[in-house]
Amino acid sequence: MIELEGLTKRFGSTLAVDHLSFTVRPGMVTGFLGPNGAGKSTTMRMVLDLDNPTSGTVRIDGKHYRDLQEPLRHVGALLDAKAMHGGRTAYNNLLCLAQANRIPASRVAEVLDVVGLTAVANKKSKGFSLGMGQRLGIASALLGDPEILMFDEPVNGLDPEGIHWIRNLMKTLASQGRTIFVSSHLMSEMALTADHLIVIGQGRLLADTSMADFIHQNSRSYVRVRSPQQERLRDILHTAGIPAVEAGNGTLEIDGATTEQLGELAAQHRVVLHELSAQRASLEEAFMQMTAATVEYHAHSTRDHGPRWAPRDEGA
Repeated sequence: MIELEGLTKRFGSTLAVDHLSFTVRPGMVTGFLGPNGAGKSTTMRMVLDLDNPTSGTVRIDGKHYRDLQEPLRHVGALLDAKAMHGGRTAYNNLLCLAQANRIPASRVAEVLDVVGLTAVANKKSKGFSLGMGQRLGIASALLGDPEILMFDEPVNGLDPEGIHWIRNLMKTLASQGRTIFVSSHLMSEMALTADHLIVIGQGRLLADTSMADFIHQNSRSYVRVRSPQQERLRDILHTAGIPAVEAGNGTLEIDGATTEQLGELAAQHRVVLHELSAQRASLEEAFMQMTAATVEYHAHSTRDHGPRWAPRDEGA
């Protein structure tokens, strides 16, 4: 379990993390979300004592990371896959870590097999692709068979098979009762992987809730109905006290009623329906809604504002 209490970090006049308090619990995948510059990486570095907090505390199973004996046996982390020594082979990179933490050398071959790098175990990591380097970083996190695993952008550089693999790996590890804490900007993947969410913006806690509750509380769900008898359907809905908004092409968007209720109402009045579907917001839509006011960097469409550059004058 990872526990943060009032965790704060300043870099000069910049407040990167602002009194964060939350708990990452075992037995589930906890997603860590926030816009660029929100303080996610700084927070994860402070968990591992790579950055010292300005104030507040963070504990791993009741202890500071620096007080853990053989820390790789307690916490495995992937924060930067490029941190591996490029002049060493994949095997030797892991062997050095194993020896420093009194982990049996036999474990090196095991984790290389788990991440699919057995065939390149004796190749220097400087020649690895981004995806291969990512797999090696994941292998280093798994090396000590720890109860707590932290991943920062674990799918970066992975192909679809690799993304599917790391997703199932995290779910399997969580099902074993381990604590899994993962940060990612890939919302579609996080929606398939995380059970619980910690969301921050400008260093402050915005949400600490289940995936389902986060989407429900920060987005709109409605039923879309399409009928060639739209006007009659609108009258029927009005009589029943069900508000509907016209969305074009014979489509109505309806809040406050289920597909079952609307289907039965249409059948009762013999109204033909061409579509009756529940529309639920995605994690991305809910995330954008919650964090809109905390985004540090905003891009603007050139369609809205026109180009911000001009073609070079060939005669100049």
